[in-house]
Amino acid sequence: MTLRLRDALADDLARVAALNDEAGLAVAPLGADDLLWRFQRAPYFRIAEFDGAVAGFLVALDAGSGDGNPGYHWFRARHDRFLYVDRIVVASGFRGLGLGRVLYADLISFAELRVPVLGCQVALEPRDDTALLFHASLGFREAGQVAVPGLGRACIMARELCSFPWVHETYLASGARQLPGLPWLRGRELPAAEPGRRAAVGG
Repeated sequence: MTLRLRDALADDLARVAALNDEAGLAVAPLGADDLLWRFQRAPYFRIAEFDGAVAGFLVALDAGSGDGNPGYHWFRARHDRFLYVDRIVVASGFRGLGLGRVLYADLISFAELRVPVLGCQVALEPRDDTALLFHASLGFREAGQVAVPGLGRACIMARELCSFPWVHETYLASGARQLPGLPWLRGRELPAAEPGRRAAVGG
């Protein structure tokens, strides 16, 4: 099988919605408007393909996204710059292949050039030890806890990105205030928002 990671396209949204539904209680529900809002606002929305089939996806929000779950708002209240894992889903037929680690490795590579910290939220009620251990193995540590309406408590996990101070001092804080114009450094080109849809939320 051939693995490919790429930015999400509008044509992927139906499959993304189906995968999110298949994940059940592992991730929050995702309505059509909420999915469109993420597609139009998330700086990181990547698809994992195996031989052309969508096998998984990861969505991450930043401080300017303006909305998200309680964990996102916890980070937004404490950090000016961050990326936050809104959700990650791997299709049932592709689990156990390490695809979650591949998506996270790609996200970390993207994040460490742009923000000082990466965050996520993991359920404590009921306790999701698989997710807690998975994130701990990637360098995440508990930074706090929040109440999730209708579910219980969740652990806020954070990973400091050690490369960012040097990147910021060398590139982002200089007069140019941008990374070099190399293909592998480019961010996601956000699609235009549709008038009247949730993409207008958050300014």
